[in-house]
Amino acid sequence: MYDRFGKRALDVAGAGLALVMLAPLLLLVALAVALALGRPVLFRQERAGRGGVPFTLIKFRSMRDGPGEDAERLTRFGRALRASALDELPQLLNVLRGEMSLVGPRPLPMAYTACYSPRQRLRLAVRPGLAGVAQAAGRNGVPWEDRLELDACYAAAPGPTLVRDLRALLGTAMILLKRKGVSAPGHATMPAFGGSAISRREN
Repeated sequence: MYDRFGKRALDVAGAGLALVMLAPLLLLVALAVALALGRPVLFRQERAGRGGVPFTLIKFRSMRDGPGEDAERLTRFGRALRASALDELPQLLNVLRGEMSLVGPRPLPMAYTACYSPRQRLRLAVRPGLAGVAQAAGRNGVPWEDRLELDACYAAAPGPTLVRDLRALLGTAMILLKRKGVSAPGHATMPAFGGSAISRREN
């Protein structure tokens, strides 16, 4: 019952309330991005949603425009924005539109779906989320194989429950407060996923 009805009701209520309460903060962050990086303020990218259906994810921009690797385009301001996760707040609109949930696997680029093993594809059975079990385990500090397995476990039967979602929300909040897992070791954010030994063996 929670997965079919309650979860979506909480998503709409939670995202709507958060957008109203955080409106002044959203405006301040938008102004800071405009001053530090210029326009556009928002970054848009196609990501894989539930069932692998593409949708346009929105977040505050944290990198300069132009050529170069992520590490070269990520400014001190952008690093601070990502560490605080304030850049993710516009995704509350994705939640209201039904493309995302407050809790679920993080939405990843469409190109990654071809690299998943059958087990890893289970993550596509649920809506992607702002917070999640992999986020609570350490955000980008968690290796891809472990991260995708956590997502698969979350999506597998019996599926999401209220208790698991509340634990994921609390765990993600604690990780954010501790500023842990902002990036993978040796990377500005997270290295691209090109498949793992497990996914190559199972495909």
